[in-house]
Amino acid sequence: MTSESQPMEGDSATGFSGGCACGAVRYEIAAQPVRAFQCQCKDCQRDTGGGHASVLVFPRAALQIAGPVREISRQADSGARKTKGFCVNCGAPLYNKPEEKPEFIGIYVGSLDDASGFRPEIVLFCSRGYAWDRLDPDLPKRPEWHSKPQK
Repeated sequence: MTSESQPMEGDSATGFSGGCACGAVRYEIAAQPVRAFQCQCKDCQRDTGGGHASVLVFPRAALQIAGPVREISRQADSGARKTKGFCVNCGAPLYNKPEEKPEFIGIYVGSLDDASGFRPEIVLFCSRGYAWDRLDPDLPKRPEWHSKPQK
């Protein structure tokens, strides 16, 4: 993959860093993302309080996290179970861990210290999106998780 097709690049020496809104939770990721997407499923809407979540997927083993995180497990729109991580103090959403893919973790892009280079590759669950949630019209869109992209 060339740097032009990378979903986002962190600092080559340190990778990525981020945390919650109050500063009680901090994390570092010593890897480049394997996937970048925006998701309009109801589960992501509830997690973010908006019309979608912006997510970078990393190898789970690359994440080092410090601070008080509360995890809850629930069923996503896809039917799969995910464990969601939130700061216990401020409630900021930090990550989701898909139970069916334990080697990966989805980091909510808004929790990164610098999200300016985020480049989503696709919009998932666009069938559940709202007209007021305006995303890049040039991105491929899938009405569900594993459906064919829409133009």
